[in-house]
Amino acid sequence: MTHPTRRRPAGSRLSRLSGLFAAAALAATVFAASAVTGTPPATGKDRAEAASAETSTSPAAKSRAQRWVNTWTSMPQLTEPHNMPPAPFTRDGLVLDDTTLRQTVRVTVGGDRLRLRFSNAFGGTALPITAVSVALPAGGKAGVSAIRPGTSRQVTFGGRAGTVIPVGAQMVSDPLNLKVAPGTNLTVTTYLAEGQASNEITSHPGSRTTSHLLRGNHVDAEDLPGATPTDHWYFLSGVEVTSGKSTAAVAVLGDSLTDGRGSTTNGNNRWPDQWFDRLQARRSTSDIAVLNQGAGGNRVLNDGLGPNVLARLDRDVLAQSGVEWLIVFEGVNDIGTAEATEAAQKQVADDLIAAYDQIVTRAHAQGIEVHGATLLPFGGNEMYDDPAGLREKTRRTVNEWIRGSGRFDAVIDFDRAVRDPRNPDRLRPDVHDGDWLHLNPKGYGMLADAIPYHLFR
Repeated sequence: MTHPTRRRPAGSRLSRLSGLFAAAALAATVFAASAVTGTPPATGKDRAEAASAETSTSPAAKSRAQRWVNTWTSMPQLTEPHNMPPAPFTRDGLVLDDTTLRQTVRVTVGGDRLRLRFSNAFGGTALPITAVSVALPAGGKAGVSAIRPGTSRQVTFGGRAGTVIPVGAQMVSDPLNLKVAPGTNLTVTTYLAEGQASNEITSHPGSRTTSHLLRGNHVDAEDLPGATPTDHWYFLSGVEVTSGKSTAAVAVLGDSLTDGRGSTTNGNNRWPDQWFDRLQARRSTSDIAVLNQGAGGNRVLNDGLGPNVLARLDRDVLAQSGVEWLIVFEGVNDIGTAEATEAAQKQVADDLIAAYDQIVTRAHAQGIEVHGATLLPFGGNEMYDDPAGLREKTRRTVNEWIRGSGRFDAVIDFDRAVRDPRNPDRLRPDVHDGDWLHLNPKGYGMLADAIPYHLFR
């Protein structure tokens, strides 16, 4: 369901894009050139010549040709005790010392160059990274510990092999000349000689992807025999690529339904993954990156697992490269954790509506279109379904506002796509993962199918 008239945010998209292009090109000039192509490491003379070539073209000229666009993201979170790296990689006051961490991520759109973003947003101390490499995983698969021989490339930071990320900060690597195709799985291997001297570290627990830990420096090893598997991502928060000026990104704010609870580990079949596959199949939408900024337990109004949406909007959407659209699909956890009383539920409904209005206002100020997705039913769920149906009433009130207020640029009716037509307060029996709240891969595919293509051409 969409509104008959799609309103555009204030300001010209063209002028906004021009600003982004110029900013991205200017940022590129401060990095030491890093043309890593499998040849021996560049000498100082090579780097100087590359830097000279980098600055010989004006930022304005480069911005007309291509720009940086985020192609993969994971929402940074403070790691809970049970999601810390397994023993012996976590000790009192020290994590991952003398440890190689190998992770795989799936990019969406491709590009000719890439760079990585590492986050220390929630670290208790500075994060010293000793060395990083990027490679293609064996068989092109997610979650494997082996890489394809001959594909490993060194990642640098200001021309150096490592970096130290201050508390609360992020660090962007130098550009790396590595062409990647859309939908490619990448292996990112990080070595921490000293580890992080804190038990407060940054991660994304709901990776649904297996990472591997091994003592010692194995950053370029083709495999990690004896490594310890763990289904979490640590420190890595983004991958950017340079692509044509028509390439753009859509960011998704969500909770565990977007993070993919109920999807297949290493299967990349969350609904944003399946939607990206559908976008790739159409020429008119094949240059759209999909940025999954969902996190299990996340809420719009209050902190839960990770900061609330109003607090993380700038970091997770407005500061991401190349974002032109935003999908807001969150609010069920706010309703489900509020008391099942009429007063509490009226309050959460009013507050959610006010929060959505704030999100639209702030995104429109940056020229980003905002599409609201209706909330799914949770009837039958032990935690959220209450006997009097007060929370269900709130969900319907919020969905009525999303559909009818006209505040969003368009509406994506996820509720209609997966609810049981005979019992609209419940999911269809064949699309949930057993808890009447989260979906299985089939259900996530139905969400992907419910998004109108024309909104993102």
